[in-house]
Amino acid sequence: MNRVKHHVKKGDQVEVISGNFRGSSGRVLAVFAGKQRVLVEGVRIIKKHLRKSQDNPSGKIAEREGPIHISNVRLLEGEKSEKGEKSEQGGKSEKGKKGKRAEKSEAPPK
Repeated sequence: MNRVKHHVKKGDQVEVISGNFRGSSGRVLAVFAGKQRVLVEGVRIIKKHLRKSQDNPSGKIAEREGPIHISNVRLLEGEKSEKGEKSEQGGKSEKGKKGKRAEKSEAPPK
């Protein structure tokens, strides 16, 4: 099974660039890579009717976000998630520096 990599991930700040919700922005709540869909906070609010149960004795109409296609969102600059953020110096990623190569790259050139 191949893993699909997309331009956005959970926690990123994105803007909707096409479709009915064009212009709205929010944080990515979930990415469904297999279906190429994302849940964006505050975008495409749908009403889900819940039947009577022990949790909801009288039933309920719950509002929740619906998924939109991943090609309809654009990552906003400077609003990346916390994983793999670029450092202030040199633009290199702090994540993944280990082993002999990391020690060599920090040593001053001769």
